[in-house]
Amino acid sequence: MPRIRHIPRASTMLQHLPPGSGVDAHRHDDHQIVYAGRGVLSVTTDAGSWIAPGTLALWIPAGTVHEHRAYGETDLHSVGLPTTDNPLRVDSPAVLAVSPLLRELILACTGAESYDEAERDRLHAVLLDQLRRAPQQPIRLPTAQDPRLAAVCAILADDPADHRGLAALGAQVSASERTLSRLFRAEMRMTFPQWRTQLRLHHGLRLLAEGAAVTTVAHRTGWSSTSAFIEVFRRTFGHTPGAQRNR
Repeated sequence: MPRIRHIPRASTMLQHLPPGSGVDAHRHDDHQIVYAGRGVLSVTTDAGSWIAPGTLALWIPAGTVHEHRAYGETDLHSVGLPTTDNPLRVDSPAVLAVSPLLRELILACTGAESYDEAERDRLHAVLLDQLRRAPQQPIRLPTAQDPRLAAVCAILADDPADHRGLAALGAQVSASERTLSRLFRAEMRMTFPQWRTQLRLHHGLRLLAEGAAVTTVAHRTGWSSTSAFIEVFRRTFGHTPGAQRNR
C-alpha cells in the first residue's frame, strides 16, 4: 500500500462515497468503527480484506494501515474511539453484527444533531456497551503468502464461478492438491471450500451493490443454483440478497 497517510485522530463523521470510490491507505492513532448505512463497504489491509453490508460493521484497531472501498452509493459512518476504549479487546480488524440499537447509536454519533458534553458521554457509554455485546462474524478474505496459494486465489478472484477443485487448480500452479489444502489451513485458517464460499460472498455483495439481479449474481459467482446462493447469503448476513439489492 504506497503513500500511507498518517491521520492521528480517527474522526467521527459521515461521508458520502460514490460507487467505486474510497479512502486510500492510511492509519490512525485511534481505534475506529466504520459502518455502511447505505451501500457496501470493504476494508483492506496487508493481512486481508473484510466486507460489510448494513447488517455489519467493521472494527479497525489503532495503527492498522487500511483502505476503504465503496460498492454502490455508500454512506460511510465512522466513529473514532481512543485507545483506552477497546470494547472488543482485539488488536486486528473484525466484522461485527449490528443490532437495531447499535445501528441507531452509530447514526446518532455521526449525524448532524449536536449534543452537549453530558449527552455525548452517555451516548458514548451506551455505544461501548453495545459494541461489547456485538457478536464477531467470521467474514474475512485473508491475504495468501505462499506464491502457489496466492496464484490459486488470484485465479478464483478473477473468476469466482470457476468450479475446478484443488487438484485441477494445483496442476495450473505446479502444486499438489495436498500441498494446497495444507496451505489453506495453515495460512487462511480455513478449508478451501470455506475460503471459496467467502470469496463468492464478497463478490456477490459487490455485484448486488452495483445493481445486478440476484440470479445473475448467483450465476457469476459460481453457485449451483439461485436458491443455494440465497440460503448461504441469508445465513451469513441475516437477510436475503434481494433485500440487500433493494437497500
